[in-house]
Amino acid sequence: MRLIFLALSLLLALPAQAATPELLASLDALFAKREDAAASKELEDTLKKELQAAPEDYELLWRSARLLVWQADGAGDDRLKKVLGRQAWDTCEKGVKVAPQRVECQYLAAAGIGTYSQAVGILKALKEGLEGKFNERLDAAIKIDPTFDNGAPWLAKGRYHYELPWPKRDLAESVKLYEKAIEKFPGNLRAYLYLAETLLADDKAQKAKEAIQKVKQGSVAYDPPEGRRVQERAKAVEAKIAKELE
Repeated sequence: MRLIFLALSLLLALPAQAATPELLASLDALFAKREDAAASKELEDTLKKELQAAPEDYELLWRSARLLVWQADGAGDDRLKKVLGRQAWDTCEKGVKVAPQRVECQYLAAAGIGTYSQAVGILKALKEGLEGKFNERLDAAIKIDPTFDNGAPWLAKGRYHYELPWPKRDLAESVKLYEKAIEKFPGNLRAYLYLAETLLADDKAQKAKEAIQKVKQGSVAYDPPEGRRVQERAKAVEAKIAKELE
């Protein structure tokens, strides 16, 4: 009888999960086509529907936050960016409570906080005390698995050191983290883009030019929507580098 009670208690302690492997595979396939408006809308609608039925399903929570972070990253309006960043953050705070040992929601909560902070302004975010919350989640993600999503936790930490105002800003540390990600994932175009921006800010325009060429000439096969977005953004950075080198 004691064994039965123990087994029941263990089952009750497991994170609630309703999503089938087939559903998760379908969601991931839609995310891979997220540039397409119809696919993105279908993914968003399906996630909302499934989360209504299973609001504590970790696999649904982190995939919902993943889409929100992607949408926030591409938002041209700071008001929308702020809303989406906050939604990603809140969604993955639920996920962290369900499965704190998993990397996805630790990282995506940090990404949501970071996006929200960009939208409201870094100085305001610092005054609101978001730096500590951001680092708590991001440092946990780095400890669990810094290689998640092609080294995204390393990139986020590098970007953190880049975006902080003086005297907190640390461009050298930023470069180290990007190079660590590049060493492990040499095809990650966002790593080269961030590296180029950081080198440019550090008065190393020629090295920045070399980094931005990696973005222009790189393959997007690892994640076509992500790769194409980064290559598009690289055009503005390339123009700034060219102006600096005149």
